[in-house]
Amino acid sequence: MTNPKPKICIEHLIKIYGKKPHAALKLFREGKSKDDILQATLNVLGIADVSMAVNPGELFVVMGLSGSGKSTLVRCINRLINPTSGHIYIDGEDVAHVNEKRMREIRLTKVSMVFQGFGLFPHKTVAENVEYGLKVRGIDTRQRRQKALSTLEAVGLAQWADYLPDSLSGGMQQRVGLARALATDAEILLMDEPFSALDPMIRREMQDELLRLQKELHKTIMFKRVSS
Repeated sequence: MTNPKPKICIEHLIKIYGKKPHAALKLFREGKSKDDILQATLNVLGIADVSMAVNPGELFVVMGLSGSGKSTLVRCINRLINPTSGHIYIDGEDVAHVNEKRMREIRLTKVSMVFQGFGLFPHKTVAENVEYGLKVRGIDTRQRRQKALSTLEAVGLAQWADYLPDSLSGGMQQRVGLARALATDAEILLMDEPFSALDPMIRREMQDELLRLQKELHKTIMFKRVSS
């Protein structure tokens, strides 16, 4: 049996923050250290030549200390942060170099993200929050409502569909964020340390919930967390 082609393949990814990224990139390729680059250019090396592959249906955990570039790496995949150099292939397409119109299509159809701070719209109901990605795609009202309710059912929140987010606990709000990502049927979920704001018991419950959903839905998940 042949190995599957990677769902996500990252090659020599570099991200430099600052006003002189190309000068800093030249210094990096000459072997200069992060401190040397900062001193010479006032630019910060955020990701230093990362290569990796994530297979279809894999739950891939990115771990590291605070400030090690985990969030930058995850957010480069859907181009919330633009890389300075390198390649990011999703299903063989180099999304690091597509135009913004194509990148919006990829975000709407292939890649969803669950944020650390929930990222819910406080003035919209739980169902309306879950429907949001479908609404942006132009799905009709009835179809997206049905999809939102079925997805909320999957995360155990169907009865809260017509409540506002601030009526829910932190753990429940994070389930809404997860449901919103799942509702688009995107094959890739990027999870930027989504459970870190929850207390330890609820965090464990959410991690178990994620594993349960992964067994059912077979998503490709990149999960970021801080190492202890």
